Amino acid sequence: MTEPTDSPPWTLYAPMRAEASALRRGLAHRASPGRPVLRRTGVGPRRARAAAARRPAGGTPVAVAGIGGGLAPGLACGDVVVASEVRHDPLTHGGSPRVLLPDAPMLAAALRRRGLRVHVGPVLSTDRLVDGADRTRLAATGALVADCESAWLLAGRGDRPAACVRVVADTAAGSLYRPATLRRIRTALAVLPAVASALAEWAAAGSLRQVVLASPRSFCAGVERAIAVVEQALRQHGPPVYVRKQIVHNARVVADLRARGAVFVDELDEVPDGGVTVFSAHGVAPAVRQEAAERRLPVIDATCPLVAKVHAEARRFAGRGDTVLLIGHAGHEETDGTLGEAPGRIRLVPDPATAETVWVDDPARVSYLVQTTLATDEVTGVVDALRQRFPALGGPGSDDICYATTNRQQAVTEVAARTDVVLVVGSGNSSNSRRLVEVAERAGARAYLVDDVSQVDLRWLAGAATIGVSAGASAPPALVDEVVAALTALGAGEVSEHTTTIEDVAFTLPKEVRQP
Repeated sequence: MTEPTDSPPWTLYAPMRAEASALRRGLAHRASPGRPVLRRTGVGPRRARAAAARRPAGGTPVAVAGIGGGLAPGLACGDVVVASEVRHDPLTHGGSPRVLLPDAPMLAAALRRRGLRVHVGPVLSTDRLVDGADRTRLAATGALVADCESAWLLAGRGDRPAACVRVVADTAAGSLYRPATLRRIRTALAVLPAVASALAEWAAAGSLRQVVLASPRSFCAGVERAIAVVEQALRQHGPPVYVRKQIVHNARVVADLRARGAVFVDELDEVPDGGVTVFSAHGVAPAVRQEAAERRLPVIDATCPLVAKVHAEARRFAGRGDTVLLIGHAGHEETDGTLGEAPGRIRLVPDPATAETVWVDDPARVSYLVQTTLATDEVTGVVDALRQRFPALGGPGSDDICYATTNRQQAVTEVAARTDVVLVVGSGNSSNSRRLVEVAERAGARAYLVDDVSQVDLRWLAGAATIGVSAGASAPPALVDEVVAALTALGAGEVSEHTTTIEDVAFTLPKEVRQP
């Protein structure tokens, strides 16, 4: 683990005197991290270029903030636009490079915490104020707001962290040149102190120097198989395809499949007669299969083969007369499915305290099984407690905790030992993702679970030099790429990978969707 790094000095540019004054108030209302330098540049491209030429050398963060003209419909006076990129008017500077700002979602989150209405998207810089037809033309480029300085101020920034925030003063509806514009400008200026406060948080995160990626991370073979089942069903049958529960526990995956025609339902009574139905990777109880058979629903089973193994063990142990103790979390879809294999003979044991009190029919005939997504050290404590009470305790022939869960936990444990903060990408309902956070914390790191880059709190990163990144087995690799791009934009100049093992497991698709 590295020593915490002091927050770097940073520069905040404001074109107009009124903008600079409002931003200064925001910086004065808090003990701003680092050493903020507020520079008033003057209005327009010429003054912006001159200010950029006087920028001090080095990689210290630089930000631009002020008011701007709204281009996109739906923007209101006082709305805040955080630039995901800054570019020039294509009509006059079509060949000029864009400045990409992949850490914009983090800054936007800091602004939303201050109660502001925030949008993330392109900011476009023009040679002059635009109105009427020019504003319509620029809106067609996809830009959200226009100004006359940002692109020139951020040009040539090199590798230094950069940010651009504009508060909408005048909107696309109506002419710029009207008496109400002055009132709207005052409304926008009143938002800038909060913008300055959020930018101070952003600048404090500029202490980052290195990102360490835990490997393996992200999708496992069971998740890849489950997603492929839905994709193939959509190709072969066309939408809608009905999926009982979430196919895997990840919000991005579910949203993507829903947009392509998958319909996610809680129970089969929501599926119309004849609807193609997919069982999720977490498995289902026999009663669910029976209901589907009675309704003659065309079913495609995407249950992970490792979960199916636990179901088979439950049937075998219960069939020979054992009381089966299932170590798992109440309410999780996987445990619900396993419990349904023998409702009268399987009992849930979520923790060592329950292991001390659970009742069994015959202490000489008792076995245990494990939810596949638990942490190894978490399970060990429960099994030890059970063995103390039931010396004849039997168990599975091979570890129930899935290889992917174990591999990711081992990798994140080692990464946590050498980093200041660990970010785990995964959804809140993902058991294996939550276990990664717990494992990292037990290894001594501050660890946080985030669905995507927009959930990364800049305050977590303040003073940190090295950030570890992992992802649950249901989290798409693209989400990790977005987080790493944002951390790199904040100043992490080195990205390395810490690999504990290479995974080469692959599962075949169910026959119903297998390509001939």
